[in-house]
Parts: sequence; structure tokens; C-alpha cells
Amino acid sequence: MSTSVGELAPASRSSNWRTPAVIILCGCAIGMLGFGPRSALGFFVQPMSHEFSWGRDVFGLAIAVQNLLWGLGQPFAGAVADRFGLFRVMCVGALLYAGGLLLMRYSSTPLSLNIGAGVMVGFGLAGCSFNLVLSAFTKLLPAEKRGLALGAGTAAGSFGQFLFAPIGVALIDNFGWQQALSVFGFLMLLIIPLSLALSTPPVAHAANATPADDDQTFTRALAEAFGHRSYVLLVLGFFTCGFQLAFVTVHLPAFLVDRGISAQTGGWVIAAIGLFNIVGSLSVGYLQNSLPKRYILSTIYFTRALATLAFISFPITPFSAIAFGAISGLTWLSTVPPTSALVALMFGTRWFATLYGFAFVSHQVGGFLGVWLGGVVFEKFGSYTPIWWLSILFGVLSALINLPIVEKPVQRAVAQPA
Repeated sequence: MSTSVGELAPASRSSNWRTPAVIILCGCAIGMLGFGPRSALGFFVQPMSHEFSWGRDVFGLAIAVQNLLWGLGQPFAGAVADRFGLFRVMCVGALLYAGGLLLMRYSSTPLSLNIGAGVMVGFGLAGCSFNLVLSAFTKLLPAEKRGLALGAGTAAGSFGQFLFAPIGVALIDNFGWQQALSVFGFLMLLIIPLSLALSTPPVAHAANATPADDDQTFTRALAEAFGHRSYVLLVLGFFTCGFQLAFVTVHLPAFLVDRGISAQTGGWVIAAIGLFNIVGSLSVGYLQNSLPKRYILSTIYFTRALATLAFISFPITPFSAIAFGAISGLTWLSTVPPTSALVALMFGTRWFATLYGFAFVSHQVGGFLGVWLGGVVFEKFGSYTPIWWLSILFGVLSALINLPIVEKPVQRAVAQPA
């Protein structure tokens, strides 16, 4: 028997069109649009650097700022969405995202690039990326539908990467990098009408919250989370995910060109990552209902470390590059469904967007360091080798860090009636 959104949230009983299928479809579309352009920004490194005589550290710093501000802005965007509903946050995020890409299109100095690609796109992503889509799924969908929905929402981001990588290369080759950024910017405005389907009620009306959840304040939620050992371990492990993803997304295309691999092949490598992560995210979304999530996360991080070790240990060819993309893709965003599910399991849905947002800060701090250090190390040594080895080390450490996580709700004192 299907469950309508009207049965899930009191504030939406008159919105009978917002069935679970519509919510998942629109949320996946937003995830695809939000993640697509930012995953294709690595293809703008060389044309912009050549035109303005920038080193790769200049572009790397802008994208590093983007990753950092995306992370720092996420818990605040989540807190506003938790308290006042998601639609307003999505609209502001989409406008910032579109504006940042258009400003990047007219950037001719490192400062304007940092403001557009760094600050505006970073804060825009905090307001309209797949993280808030997952929050909406958690709040609006019944528990039995959440696991697969979280996997589908994450897979949609991967499909955006698969779709936008070759599109970005084609637009740059045929129309120039400026027009490519303009197209990307205007596409981000589609997020605004799509977000109507994901509109969540104010916190007082959250249907999935328990009475203990309703009594919990913002500061108590943070104190509880950061005093909980398993949450802290989860947050620390998520750092590696951001480091690895951001470094590969931004620097892998240029790394391949340095090895004599064409930019078109680089586009298909990034696309392969997105395509295979659709399989990985959906599979993990399904498996997390029957397997311990901590073991899934540990396996993902260890697999990434082994794939990276194999990739840099043998000669780089188009085949090995695409094979690396395929293996990496299976684990690319597959950390997101079990990580978000563990946050919801431990603390409930009342402050889910906020607490997952703080976990995402760790992810994006890792992303900042991955992108920034990649540019700095290349300019200093003419090679990315030290960063590849650091990525392997972080993968092994995160595989170990996730093993002691306890998968059960926190114990809270229940207030007794007077």
C-alpha cells in the first residue's frame, strides 16, 4: 500500500501531488543538477590557467575555498532548513550557485575567481546540494523507504557527474569555457521549481520526530552528538572521503594530460566514476538495510586505498585510467547513504540536517586540503605523487576508524509528566 506525503507530514496534507515517488524523483533531479557542474570544474583548470597565465595552485585554491565553505555552510543551512523548512534554503542556494558560476565565467583575476567559484558556489552548494535532498528524504519518507531513497539520491549526484563531465568537455571544445559556464549557471535555476516537491514543514510539525526529539534544543543536540564517541569516529572518517574525492575531481584530468592522456579520455574517466557510483550508491543503499553500516564504510575506504595504490603503481594508459574511474566510482559517494543513515539512527530526524551538516564539515575540510595541497605540491615538485600516497594513508586510517562505531540510538532521559 503506497503512502502519500500527506500521511507523512501534517503541514502537507493539502499537497496530495507530493507522493513519495514525486519527492524521490524531484530530489534526484536536484541532486543531479547540484553535483554535476561542480564535479566538472576540473576541466576548466587548463583553459583558464592558459588564458590568464595562472599556476594550478590559483585554481586549486578557489576550488579548495569552495569545498571548505560548502562544508562550513552546510550545518547552518541544515539548521535553518530544520527550523523553518527546506524550500527557502534551496532557493537561496540555487541563486548563489548560478551567480557564482556566472561570475566565474567573467573572472580574469584570482580574486574574482575565488569569489565566484569559491565563495558563491561553495555557499550555494551548502543550500541546494544533495545533502539537503537526503535530509528531505529522511524527514518526508517512511522508514522502510529511506534506505533505497538515500542510495537513489546519492546515485543521482553521481549521474550528474556522469552527465556533466562529457557535456562540459564538449561545450569547452566547441563553444569555449566561458559559454560552458554560462550554460551550467542557467541550468542551476531549475533547482528552484524542483525544490517545491521537497518542501519540509517547520520543526514543530516534523512527523517523524519523537517526543524526546521535540524537547531537544539546538545546543543540546550538538552537545549530545559531539559527546558521542561513535559520532566523532564517523565524522573523523568522513574527512578522508572529502580529501580523496576533491583531489581526484579537480586534479585527475590535468594529471592524465600530463601523462599524455587526452582531455576527452579524462572526461570519460570522470564520467565513468559517476556512472559506476550509481551502481555503488544504489547497492549500498540496499545493503545497509541488512549489513552493519560500519563494515560497509570500512570496506569502501579500504577499497579506495587499494585502487589508488594499483593506479599509481603501473603505467598510466587510457585503459588503466578508465578502470581506476570504474573502481573508484563504485565507492565514490557510497559513503553517504550509510553515514547519513547512522546519523539518523543515532539521533533521530529532529536535527538530522544540522548534525549531518557538521559531519559534512569534516568531509569538506578534507576536500579543501585535497584540492589545495594538490595544487601546492604540483607547483613545488612538478608531481602529484605525495598526494596520491597521502590519499592511500588516509583511506587505510578511515577503514580502521569506522570499525568501532556502535550502531544504535543514543540513550536519552524521558521527561516524566508532573
